[in-house]
Amino acid sequence: MAPLRPDVEALAHAHGFTTVRCAPVGPTPHGAAFRAWLDAGHHGSMGWLDQQVDVRLDPRTRLPTARTALVLAVHHHHRRPPDPGGRTGLVARYAWGRDYHNLVGKRLKRLRRALADLGVASWGGVDTAPILERSWAAAAGLGFTGKNTVQILPARTSWMLLAVLFLDVDLTPDTPLRDHCGRCRRCLDACPTDAFVGPRDLDARRCIAYWTIESRALAPRPLRAGIGRWVFGCDVCQEVCPHNAAPDEAAEDDLAPRHAFLDLDALLTADDDALVERFTGTPLRRPGGAGLKRNALLVLGNLGDPGGEDAARRGLEHADPVVRAAAVWSLARLGRPVHRWVDPDVGVQDELAAVRAGEVVPATGVAAGR
Repeated sequence: MAPLRPDVEALAHAHGFTTVRCAPVGPTPHGAAFRAWLDAGHHGSMGWLDQQVDVRLDPRTRLPTARTALVLAVHHHHRRPPDPGGRTGLVARYAWGRDYHNLVGKRLKRLRRALADLGVASWGGVDTAPILERSWAAAAGLGFTGKNTVQILPARTSWMLLAVLFLDVDLTPDTPLRDHCGRCRRCLDACPTDAFVGPRDLDARRCIAYWTIESRALAPRPLRAGIGRWVFGCDVCQEVCPHNAAPDEAAEDDLAPRHAFLDLDALLTADDDALVERFTGTPLRRPGGAGLKRNALLVLGNLGDPGGEDAARRGLEHADPVVRAAAVWSLARLGRPVHRWVDPDVGVQDELAAVRAGEVVPATGVAAGR
């Protein structure tokens, strides 16, 4: 006998999921919008999003017997600790603790085993699987998709980590929520790099999270000042959202704020391998040592603190030309431009040309909270 909705929901809660919703399975909702987003190139260099598109657009391609989308959320909000100031960079909330892929992924595996014991076949995953999880969350009424493209539980929170399991049983579906953004456009207006083409249309190629986490290149010069103090990710569009005015604190010790701020000098003076080792088991490992140093140099330049000159100069000796180019830009912002630098890399030469042409505008400082 197939389990009933209350049985499955109880299992999900028992395995550590905060919110559980269901939707009937068919072609993925808003699939056409996803295709248009890809066609516009808004995914930038994230080529994996352009793979297994058939599965993303219809999960029955992977599990032909799928009948129900079980959409799951783990709430992760913790209050940001006091700002230490100085030469430190901000980290997006989801990355303050343990890597959620490991945390949520293990819970998902245990839940799948429990469902299998009940005779339920399933397939799914977190955001590394070819699943448009926010589309399924919207279809299942697990929040609505805000203008910032993030799932929002009205008047509660958007600080959630999503996962989806497709099940071969019929479970009572939930009703999708109506839009609760109304005329509000705080997220669109607050984005430091104007990454939103329009409501619910994000161009990753202008997004701080993309340039500090996903891309291995150096952000275009017009975007660098907008990065501000964000050394890994960005939370601005969620921080300004009225639905996040008073979110509940998550009972998730593994996601507590262990890395809410990063010391820029420490990042730039550490060995690359040591940085990777230090952040093993956290999202902060993803950009690698070179990526973290690139980010630290941009933030250092934005802070405009001349005391960071020695740390910035270390970037000039890095093996990665992207880090060297970031160091040239950073030193120019600190009022210590490098006008002569023998380097065969075109990128660094481009940065030097920009310094000589006066295209690198000195930093004027950034707001502490941004």
